Amino acid sequence: MNVLAAVPVKDLVNAKQRLVPALAPDERRALAHAMLEDVLDALVAALPGAVAVVTTDADVMAVARRRGVRCLVEGANRGHTEAVAFAQREAVARGVDRFLTVPGDVPCVTVDEVRAVCAAVGSGPGAAFVPSVSGFGTNAALLVPPGVMPLKFGEPSFDNHLLTARQLGLSPVVLDLPGIGLDVDAPEDLARLLRRGPPTRSGALLAAWGVPARLAART
Repeated sequence: MNVLAAVPVKDLVNAKQRLVPALAPDERRALAHAMLEDVLDALVAALPGAVAVVTTDADVMAVARRRGVRCLVEGANRGHTEAVAFAQREAVARGVDRFLTVPGDVPCVTVDEVRAVCAAVGSGPGAAFVPSVSGFGTNAALLVPPGVMPLKFGEPSFDNHLLTARQLGLSPVVLDLPGIGLDVDAPEDLARLLRRGPPTRSGALLAAWGVPARLAART
């Protein structure tokens, strides 16, 4: 499949500030690292040779290169929407047929889910989207061809993406996929990750830190 799958990642040092009430700084960094590994493992298994991270962070680049994942290096850290647009332009320049973007904090994503998203649109033009568990965010977007529409993230991006697609004459496909749908941003997401993702690096890490007991104490 002629596709570019882009994973925008800001940095690992300052990752996941909304988890401050539940995790220490070194734990947040380690969890962000583990989640990125979980995401890249699924993407590489589903789309070998077609995955790239978009980042300015040297640690993220090292994680990617260990998996044979290419790095699209931005000149500055400008945010998620700009990183995705940067990768879209790269996909257009390379002449690939499909552009997929998935964030680096959906550790329960599976190979089957990635393949399902990539196959959700035929020869195009078209678009497919996976909502976040809240229903407000967009946790995956597939565009055929890569420049068929702009993407803008931040809640309520999911509804906004559907509206934009329809205004452009597209019939967007919506996929409810529990692995991709679970992005880990807030303390309540840690409990969801523990329920859904024990086989993941991220879930194992939380269990090893005794996070289930910590969360129980908080409630």
